[in-house]
Amino acid sequence: MSTPPRAPIVGIDLGTTNSLVAVLVDGAPRLIPNALGEVLTPSVVSVGPDGEVLVGAAALARATTAPERTARSFKRAMGTDRAWDIGFGSVNAVQLSALVLSALKADAEAYLGVPVREAVITVPAYFGEHQRRATRAAAEIAGLEAERIINEPTAAALAYGLHARDVERRVVVIDLGGGTFDVTVLEIIEGIVEIQATAGDVQLGGDDFVEAIFAAVVADDGVAPATEEVAARLREACQRLVRALSTAEQATTTAPPLPGDAGARSLTFARETAEALWEPLLARIAAIIRRALRDGAVLPGAIAEVLLVGGASRMPCLARTAHAIFGKAPNAALPPDEAVALGAAVQAALKARDASVADLVVTDIAPFTMGIATSLRQGAAYVSGLYSPILQRGTTIPASRVERYLPIAPGQRRLFVEVFQGENALCQDNAALGKVDVALPRGTVEEQAIDVRFTYDLNGILDVEVTVVATGKTVSRAFHEARSDLTPGFVEEARRRMARLKVHPREHLPNRAALERANACYAELLGDPRDFVGVQIAAFLHALDRQEPDDITEARTRLNDVVDYFARGLTT
Repeated sequence: MSTPPRAPIVGIDLGTTNSLVAVLVDGAPRLIPNALGEVLTPSVVSVGPDGEVLVGAAALARATTAPERTARSFKRAMGTDRAWDIGFGSVNAVQLSALVLSALKADAEAYLGVPVREAVITVPAYFGEHQRRATRAAAEIAGLEAERIINEPTAAALAYGLHARDVERRVVVIDLGGGTFDVTVLEIIEGIVEIQATAGDVQLGGDDFVEAIFAAVVADDGVAPATEEVAARLREACQRLVRALSTAEQATTTAPPLPGDAGARSLTFARETAEALWEPLLARIAAIIRRALRDGAVLPGAIAEVLLVGGASRMPCLARTAHAIFGKAPNAALPPDEAVALGAAVQAALKARDASVADLVVTDIAPFTMGIATSLRQGAAYVSGLYSPILQRGTTIPASRVERYLPIAPGQRRLFVEVFQGENALCQDNAALGKVDVALPRGTVEEQAIDVRFTYDLNGILDVEVTVVATGKTVSRAFHEARSDLTPGFVEEARRRMARLKVHPREHLPNRAALERANACYAELLGDPRDFVGVQIAAFLHALDRQEPDDITEARTRLNDVVDYFARGLTT
């Protein structure tokens, strides 16, 4: 009896705007297409009027026609309590991300022809403990074992390093995605990719550039959008402007009418005007880049290559900002949207010990400082809530560090070791990760000393071990299990809930996506163009009713061509 082929470990870029899945084939990373034949799957979830859950392009098309039943950009809320109600009860970012991961898993299985169980998933370098645990939980709900959680700039560096194993150079990866920004300083020496410093902001991305245009338009209008649907259509128009301004000095697009308008109106923006609105965002980006250089003790002139990745990195203003800091034009050799997923596939192959990448090694660092809350005597009083770092940001991982502490006064029988993550002097300004409860023996302060050990692994997961020195008794806590809302029970219930959902069949997604895109286009048009699109929709519905595969394919192609034609005309 033959043994069924073992599926490779796949690499997944779980993005704010788009997600991708890739695998190493014959020594090279290859992107896996979805049901539409596209490699980019929009990170969007929507519920149709029939109660079916849509993921990807079909869901994205509904973001303007049914925004109240559509969730997008939820990656920014990973590790938080934010919830959406889009038609199948309250769900959080973990559950929504699990739906996206399930779609990617189905695409990989259709492409590879075998079940997929393991994945390397990328996260922003500046994702903290809560967000990383949330990402792992989303994978579990989707039926995936997250073999590794890897930082997005590190993944991009791996994709670059795969083709530059013989060079020796120091590189900066600038990653501006839809919702997050990271910058990483690294060095490549004979196939070894060594991460030296990283910095970032998980609340800074391409969405903020769109929002700046949106806010300016609303302020200029003097009136807020009348409905959620109008606001969604206006935001989509602003996004079209941002994309167009990446290649043009000026762009014009159609926008929803204001009260009293007879029809759709035009929005025109010059690149210079937009970039003036974006100056505060670009200043934040420049400050983060300089911080990474300081942490790595690297001067801008020592950087041989500047890599731009992430879909939003196509904006010329980002390239100019990088040029101003480093004195050289950035390298755009890696496909901005694809670099992270390609690198994730390389990391997956490393994890699987693929011979084709045996000579490639990558190291990573802790992006945050981690420590505990302490008190300090000041005269006869104590100042509490002070941050005592144990493992500093920039430490090469995996790493283990230990520090010794004493209780405030003799006679204490219990200590609560409070664990934090962040860079501020006061614990209240850092992220609380949890507590470790430690029983103390009787004795003097010195006899009640404890050693606190932090161990941080390659997945960015923290384990804390507290040992009472006098007795050797140890209390351990794995902080990837810390949050009550990410327990095994939560994961199992989320799995059962997802299994009950009416998810649109993958094989029918091209038809559903075509219809949703056509409906969104129809909503934007007026007059003869709208009527023409309506006729094409009717012809496609008729073909679906007849259930003749060739007729359906022909009608769908014709409908998509018509929608593409009018979509191009919306922005000039």
